[in-house]
Amino acid sequence: MERSRAQVTPRTAVVWEVLRAELDRRAAGPLSILDVGGGTGGFAVPLAEAGHRVTVVDASPDALAALDRRAADAGVADRVSAVQGDADDLPSVAAAGSADLVLCHSVLEFVDDPAKVAASLAAILAPGGAASVLVANLAAAVLSRAVSGHFTAATQLLSTVDGMEGARRRYDTGTISALLTAAGLGVERVHGVRVVADLVPGALLDAEPGSLPALAAFELAAAARPPYRDIATQLHVLARRG
Repeated sequence: MERSRAQVTPRTAVVWEVLRAELDRRAAGPLSILDVGGGTGGFAVPLAEAGHRVTVVDASPDALAALDRRAADAGVADRVSAVQGDADDLPSVAAAGSADLVLCHSVLEFVDDPAKVAASLAAILAPGGAASVLVANLAAAVLSRAVSGHFTAATQLLSTVDGMEGARRRYDTGTISALLTAAGLGVERVHGVRVVADLVPGALLDAEPGSLPALAAFELAAAARPPYRDIATQLHVLARRG
């Protein structure tokens, strides 16, 4: 299969590295991919450009309209399907065992029942299929509030049992791994995403030629190494259905 032409940035380099390794592992033919909450197609369109069939499920009709335009502009409208739907009701929009790869990025923070959604992801995967799951990291959120001077909020978030702050939930490596394992998926890899990418001043990146590739290289080097992984803004998990 052709490799994706995604524009890799320091914020997405780690996720794309994992996805490309998975695509290379299953290079025999086009995959059936489900992108839950995929919005305007930041991942879906490059995956379709690489020859795969991608269905994007999103609750926003505006995002799906933008996805359709983006896919048409890229010449892959025939390989991208837009479905308006909710992550909490995936069985109504995707058949069991129908996907080789499921993307669930920045979704499990907001759903009413993460365990139910995780179980749906597992059920939608064909045997041997993989789930790419991206979630907000609790440790990073605590540190962000503390260094911004919001010490009370940081202390409250530090003390939460389930990582909830308002309507948003956050995870650590243990809780996201446990959630996916309970759904019947085997966790294979956990990486930190945006270990320092959100902390580096934009002016520095603009002023230093070559700093963006160097930052992306650092993110790739640090992503799987505790403690750097564990303080990243997000956690990325690759989990597989047996």
